[in-house]
Amino acid sequence: MKQYPIGIQDFASIINGGFVYVDKTELVYQLASVKGVYFLSRPRRFGKSLLVSTLKYYFQGRKDLFKGLKMETLEKDWAEYPVFEIDFNGLKFVDHGTLHQTLSDFLDDGEKIYGESGKKLLGDRFAALLKNAHEQTGKPCVVLIDEYDKPLLDVMDSGITFEKDGRTVSVEDDNREELKAFFSTFKRADADLRFVFLTGVTKFAQVSVFSGFNNVQDISMDFDYDTLCGISQEELDSYFHESIENLAEANNMTFEETSRLLKDTYDGYHFSRKMTDIYNPFSLLNAFKRRDISDYWFATGTPTHLLRLLAHNHEDLSQIVGKEYTPQQFIDYRATVEAPVPMIYQSGCLTIKSYNRETKRYVLDLPNKEVSNGFLSLEAASYFHNKQDVTESFVIDAGLALKKGQIDKFHDMLVDFIASLPFNVRVDNSKKSYEKEFHMVVFFLLRLIGGRDFNVLNEKPNSDGIADLVLETPSYVYIFEFKLDHPASEAIAQIEEKGYAAPYAHDPRKLYRIGCSFSSETGRVADWKVE
Repeated sequence: MKQYPIGIQDFASIINGGFVYVDKTELVYQLASVKGVYFLSRPRRFGKSLLVSTLKYYFQGRKDLFKGLKMETLEKDWAEYPVFEIDFNGLKFVDHGTLHQTLSDFLDDGEKIYGESGKKLLGDRFAALLKNAHEQTGKPCVVLIDEYDKPLLDVMDSGITFEKDGRTVSVEDDNREELKAFFSTFKRADADLRFVFLTGVTKFAQVSVFSGFNNVQDISMDFDYDTLCGISQEELDSYFHESIENLAEANNMTFEETSRLLKDTYDGYHFSRKMTDIYNPFSLLNAFKRRDISDYWFATGTPTHLLRLLAHNHEDLSQIVGKEYTPQQFIDYRATVEAPVPMIYQSGCLTIKSYNRETKRYVLDLPNKEVSNGFLSLEAASYFHNKQDVTESFVIDAGLALKKGQIDKFHDMLVDFIASLPFNVRVDNSKKSYEKEFHMVVFFLLRLIGGRDFNVLNEKPNSDGIADLVLETPSYVYIFEFKLDHPASEAIAQIEEKGYAAPYAHDPRKLYRIGCSFSSETGRVADWKVE
């Protein structure tokens, strides 16, 4: 039986331990062949740490570890370079001084080998260490930094502060300044560097490796490196055919049914306009080991900083998904709390769903069922006030009703569910805010019902207007229009006048036009009409 390297991020341990290794070494060789400073953004638990480890052993000249891999035939010299690796994983940077001490300890270790410089500032010590190592070995240095942005993510918009010189300073600002000073080394130590590689979730403004270093190469959306992390469809078929067979047998499913369920649950990531399908490796390997398809990746770490970002900007998921963006809006742009889309995309909760070659714009949405179930449940909890048992029951029963076209039954269930919710409007007490709150409740419920058989389109545009909500199932299409303190008949009239149903004129599925009116006084469904 195959051994799956779950939680093992050391390349040597995987190779020597006989674990399954999806050979990425051809791409590693291609990347490492050219001197430069490189940055790769990928979601957490997507293989970034294993990639950093692979680069470390390659630059250390460990030919023995690459036997039988593509690297063995590509590399001829196997030169050994001084390698400096910084891993920010496993530490919490919420306390003042933790980051400074971590960087100082890293420099202490290097200085034990190559000598102390007598410098005081961390950046100066780092530059001197690189120079000493270069001079003593005759080889320029390799610097590998894993999860460089964790010291910032840990405290982003957290409000944690400390007192310094009689003034209050946020730990977030202090950590940013520490990293800014430390990474500024790369600009002045260029002659002593052979290769610099940073991984992380996103780019941050005012961190010198991005704002101050002119030649950093961001390969996050380079289609040559689409499959550098994660597992492609081709790799799944090549390395895991037997694993899928075992998973299918354990769950009394066919090979084809199991493959489809794996794709729906863990696939769907795209990192460039090439639209190469990438599976989440952590969840995939867990499913094979445990022979059960479940939500492994999302369960390992609740992205609370993403919820803080949305709350900070008074935004919700419906305002982000299914819309077109330029690359500058979600990847090239330096993420801050005032611009949450890059952070949410690069964390793995959003991915590229399509690319328009004419406009050069990308549509972003949730990648798969695992992320959809996890993230939507998390954000919906604040709307539904943690009524988890009631919500799960509604999602199951309402999903069956919509799948069967039982619109009256769905209406009764929706009315009862909304009547049980105490409405707390987030932004203000205006009618617009009430209408948005009601719209969001229905959106979350339909997305939670979701699955591969349901396509939820929020604010779907056409040439004459924007439909509030459209739900597509294999047999039915539901067009929702919401009103506040107005008759549902006005919503039906708007659907007709704006031609929201026109795209489905030749669609064989049965179409329902639904007008739904919400009362700002009672917080309940006041009127409902279906045609």
